[in-house]
Amino acid sequence: MKKQRKDDLETVYLAYAKPLYFYLLKLTGSDSIAEELVQETFYRATLSLDLYDGRQVKSWLYKVARNTYMDEWRKRKRWKWVPLYDYLSNSEEYVSPYGVPEEDLLNQEKSGEIQDISLLLPENYRTILYLREYEEFSYEEIAETLEITLDQVKVTIHRARQRFKQLADRLGKDFDRSGKDGME
Repeated sequence: MKKQRKDDLETVYLAYAKPLYFYLLKLTGSDSIAEELVQETFYRATLSLDLYDGRQVKSWLYKVARNTYMDEWRKRKRWKWVPLYDYLSNSEEYVSPYGVPEEDLLNQEKSGEIQDISLLLPENYRTILYLREYEEFSYEEIAETLEITLDQVKVTIHRARQRFKQLADRLGKDFDRSGKDGME
């Protein structure tokens, strides 16, 4: 591998490995699977780097990550086992040395509730809300990443937010319109 290409790949990895991990963690609900999928994403990105046409790296990598997730999901579905949520990862205790511990606990609880509700959404709704609310993608970046039109992005975000609110209402939870209150 040429030195320039290796340096470029390393720069991209350092910039996007952590955000991709959190994206895949939200999709899978499992730390270990998210880690594996990040590695697979960069492996696939490395293999297809020559085919990459120079669009925005961020959108391209998220597209590769989503495709990697979908492949893994299909493979696990074939074996009738899909880890929708890793309850053990939420059993860890988080105590902040700053602020009021009760507030931290309430924020964690709200974040967990948001994640629980998000896991009830169809994959396309989870993905589009994650990209918009967590990663703060523009509508144009979402359209490019998911390979859909700008109008489809707007409609899908609207429907995903409505569905999220319906589920939250049904479960007796109260979040603002975007669901960002407790999102990390």
